[in-house]
Amino acid sequence: MKYFLISDNIDTLAGLRMVGVDGVVVHEQDEVRAAIKQASGDDEVGLILITSRLFKDYSTMIFDFKMHQRKPLIVEMPDRHSGDNVADSIKQYIQEVVGIKL
Repeated sequence: MKYFLISDNIDTLAGLRMVGVDGVVVHEQDEVRAAIKQASGDDEVGLILITSRLFKDYSTMIFDFKMHQRKPLIVEMPDRHSGDNVADSIKQYIQEVVGIKL
């Protein structure tokens, strides 16, 4: 199973590429939709990570996709633009979703 990141900033993508996660940087709704279609078209992708800002801005479209597609799973990925306790948020995210304790 592979992960795929849809991000609104290059920093998050660069960080996840260091651990082997492929992805794209997008900013507009059409780009988000195309990235989800691209990732869901790859049978090896089991989890799509979407940065918090994109998830919030395009939640209606994302939830619609989640309601009509069984896979891949789409989850919100906190990043450095997500708020005050970003380090704790990312640490908790990794522990819960990926299963690695830091």
